[in-house]
Amino acid sequence: MKNPSAFEPAPGLRNAHLQTVVGRMVRRRFEPRYERVRLDTDDGDFIDLDLWRGPETPTGLCLLLHGLEGSARSGYMVTTSEALAASGIQAVALNFRSCSGEPNRLPGAYHSGRTDDIERALDWMAVRFPGLPRTAVGFSLGGNALLNLLGRKGGGRGLVAAAAVSVPYDLESSADALQRGMGRVYGRRFLRSLREKAREKAARFPDVVAPGAARARTIREFDDRLTAPIHGFRDAADYYARCSAKRFVDPVDLPMLLVHARDDPLAPASSVPVETIRRRSNLSLELTERGGHLGFVARGRGEGRAGARTGWLEETVSRYISRATHRATHPDSGVF
Repeated sequence: MKNPSAFEPAPGLRNAHLQTVVGRMVRRRFEPRYERVRLDTDDGDFIDLDLWRGPETPTGLCLLLHGLEGSARSGYMVTTSEALAASGIQAVALNFRSCSGEPNRLPGAYHSGRTDDIERALDWMAVRFPGLPRTAVGFSLGGNALLNLLGRKGGGRGLVAAAAVSVPYDLESSADALQRGMGRVYGRRFLRSLREKAREKAARFPDVVAPGAARARTIREFDDRLTAPIHGFRDAADYYARCSAKRFVDPVDLPMLLVHARDDPLAPASSVPVETIRRRSNLSLELTERGGHLGFVARGRGEGRAGARTGWLEETVSRYISRATHRATHPDSGVF
């Protein structure tokens, strides 16, 4: 499939950190139009889904998965939901446990390799919107988790296509990037939220959650002290080794778009399994020279189709998902 155009950064935004920061700031201006649905889980917890209001008669469904300490209200989730709606696709944004604005009920929450809540959301979508083709898009950590699902389970609950953006294909490399240079700035931002949640969990579950997690100085320390032990991993290294997306790219057997910038400051491009992706005819790689992490603020982007406020990333992802959805319902159309 051909994407709309090659990515060209906006004037003055060729720097990876500017792309990353400005992308977040620009997208944060857009007001979400969601309706919330809460699903109780089998283990006594819950997940919250946010459904974009519109289109009235969707032609397909798309599950969106956010990044580390994001939510359905993260700018890239909102603008992608809007772009999908302009293409006739109903967006369903999954808030990972503890990320919907309310603490979850159990000591554990989410991590880069957890897939059961993604499957739960997809099953709910199949019941709520019977007969419509389902797709999924994962951003950063959400993309890593999506690849875990697709690579481990093969097909992922009947998905017809998927996309993933700025994936940390090697979790250890990403943890290291958050401890070097400008990466420490991003790391501190993530840690503020993670440590606050750790303090709350240590107070509620003192026999399970070690108080030391709230004093972690790096993402790796946090994963060592909380993420790994709570979710059944030996330590952070074990967690990274078992859940890194690079392990799960080759087995993916459905059409999938993978978008990444070579200058990504949080998910080093050296970890992208380029050769694996390129030898698989079902995988499409959009590897741009610039764009930062979830940035992709392009030159001359504005109003998109049907008035949607889209950028290069939103247009690229929504067009891929729209075409995959069309092909699922019109297999002889030859849109790919």
